[in-house]
Amino acid sequence: MEPVSLTTERLLLRTVGPQDTDAVLAAAQDADMQRWIPQFPSPYLREHAESFTQQVVPDGWTHDSMYTFGVFLPRGELAGMLGISMRALGVGEVGFWAVKEHRGRGYVTEATLTAARWAFTSLAVDRLEWRAEVGNHPSRAVAERVGFTLEGTLRSAINNKGVRRDCWVGSLLPSDMGLPSAAPYLPAPRA
Repeated sequence: MEPVSLTTERLLLRTVGPQDTDAVLAAAQDADMQRWIPQFPSPYLREHAESFTQQVVPDGWTHDSMYTFGVFLPRGELAGMLGISMRALGVGEVGFWAVKEHRGRGYVTEATLTAARWAFTSLAVDRLEWRAEVGNHPSRAVAERVGFTLEGTLRSAINNKGVRRDCWVGSLLPSDMGLPSAAPYLPAPRA
């Protein structure tokens, strides 16, 4: 798929490229992001940012495996990052982070709602999952504001820099946003 851009009242969601390497590198120096995001090496070096903006992101779009959006303010400043990885037919997993200086303003929540709507309507995703290591309360707060239903804790489900850790898991369905599903859904009967 060719990369797409999405807009909200306050944000532009677009793919990132070489022109964004410096902004990604600067944001990734945040110790909290290096702690909570398993994919972030520590220390996070220029070569990591270059690989992300010049290889990982374009390859994800080309192979329809991960759709990554930079979350930008109107003046072009990077406020965060959001990706939807395809896990199985009709199932995606969302991950996100916010630049330290832009946390607490609702940008990632707004971006996640917009990207989820796009995934449900353009990718035929019927289930969007969110996972975060137990204890990552800021990520959980975003997921809850978006409307994800917390489904529980998975034991040893995340490998964070060589250490297996428990994670929270939640889901968002098209019906949670008032949208139709691509495939019929038959929930389990309530006991």
